[in-house]
Amino acid sequence: MNEELFWELQRILSAEFSKYVLSHPEMDEQIPDGAQIVFNITNNPEFNEWAMRIARLQQQPNQPIVIVTIKELMPISPSRLINPELKLVSSI
Repeated sequence: MNEELFWELQRILSAEFSKYVLSHPEMDEQIPDGAQIVFNITNNPEFNEWAMRIARLQQQPNQPIVIVTIKELMPISPSRLINPELKLVSSI
């Protein structure tokens, strides 16, 4: 993978993690204020090395680091609708 793809993956993981934390507030309580979040993907050592390198470059003095390990992502769903039904009518 190249750096551009890693940044896009980082963006996706950040958005998905934000959604997850909103649904699981107990996880938010485990993250120290001002912490840097670093994503680690199981079975993707190239991305993990890149993410750790970026984290080291961005880390502020005494800033806590939280590593979030992602086992896998669900496939992107084109729609959240479940079995929509269509009904053709001649008038309302």
